[in-house]
Amino acid sequence: MRTRRTPLVAAGAATLTVLAACGGGSGSGTDAAGDASDDIAVTASDSACDVDASSLAAGTHQFTVTNTGSSVTEFYVYAEGDRIMGEVENIAPGVARSLLVELPAGEYQTACKPGMTGDGIRNALTVTGESAQLSDDEQLQAAVTDYLRYVGSQVTALQEQTQAFADAVKAGDVAQAQALYPEARKYYERIEPVAESLGDLDPRIDARENDVAEGDTWTGFHVLERDLWATGDLSQAGPVADQLVADVGDLVTQVQGIKLQPLDLANGALELLDEIASSKVTGEEERYSHTDLWDFQANLDGSQAAVQALRPAVAEADPDLATALDSAFAATQAELAQYADGDGFVLYTALTPEQVQGLSDSLNALAAQVSQVPAAVAG
Repeated sequence: MRTRRTPLVAAGAATLTVLAACGGGSGSGTDAAGDASDDIAVTASDSACDVDASSLAAGTHQFTVTNTGSSVTEFYVYAEGDRIMGEVENIAPGVARSLLVELPAGEYQTACKPGMTGDGIRNALTVTGESAQLSDDEQLQAAVTDYLRYVGSQVTALQEQTQAFADAVKAGDVAQAQALYPEARKYYERIEPVAESLGDLDPRIDARENDVAEGDTWTGFHVLERDLWATGDLSQAGPVADQLVADVGDLVTQVQGIKLQPLDLANGALELLDEIASSKVTGEEERYSHTDLWDFQANLDGSQAAVQALRPAVAEADPDLATALDSAFAATQAELAQYADGDGFVLYTALTPEQVQGLSDSLNALAAQVSQVPAAVAG
């Protein structure tokens, strides 16, 4: 389970609204094609998480989460071991967002997280029976296979680059470590939803200091980011670097046996845009190095890779949406490319408020299109 970050809005940063997938109507159950024919209401307040169902038939279901509280919240569906089956983040007060998720028979928990922190307010959810699975469709199964191949390539590169970064840290080579830091992280940022689904790996690798509960040990990339840019002291960084290498190795091992469903790709693509909205464009993610635009690019690349894997199915279900997705990704890529500098980008702190707003507007237009992918896949 990931402990979510509390966004720190940088001066001049625009507010982003990333839309959630919509689809399905009223009623209950799912049809044979897998598209949700129910809409389960969830009311999330500062102290409660009221879900209008404690048992469901196996199949694809839509949860519509309305935030009646005073702080930003998020909603999760967890399987055993806190494996994430689906999540929707950044639900502002007064806003409703939807999540489409495929659930086979089993025991689950739903959770609302006021303030996007902690274990959340949880409810038991039992799913029974059998249903046709989206992954039974050959086209969608091919999409999952293609995407898993992409994930495999990214974690392999992540392991190699993280080792090189750790070696530079342990050698006390600040300049080399600073150069390698954003290069190693981009491979992680591209497949972050996959890492988030694997228990506590994400907080071990990617937690910010304010993510860590009192008494817990802060580990991962951002400890070393602080040491490299804020303190300049690498004398105690060796064990942190070794632990990071070990945790990335654990990620590589677990990815080899991971099983994904088509909606994992669709929801993950939108989740990566949420990541940009909540911590990249705000300047919160890389608060010491200010290399947020490297992360922005990586999240964008990862979202596009997931959508491209699903594109044949999306084009068959909704040709206009497929074309709109192509255009929206190209537009956001072009907006970001304005800030390229050599093989990387300018620092986030070099952007003006107007430039941040341009990135925000482009991202929102893209999210509006990506938010329709889950329903197109499920339909």
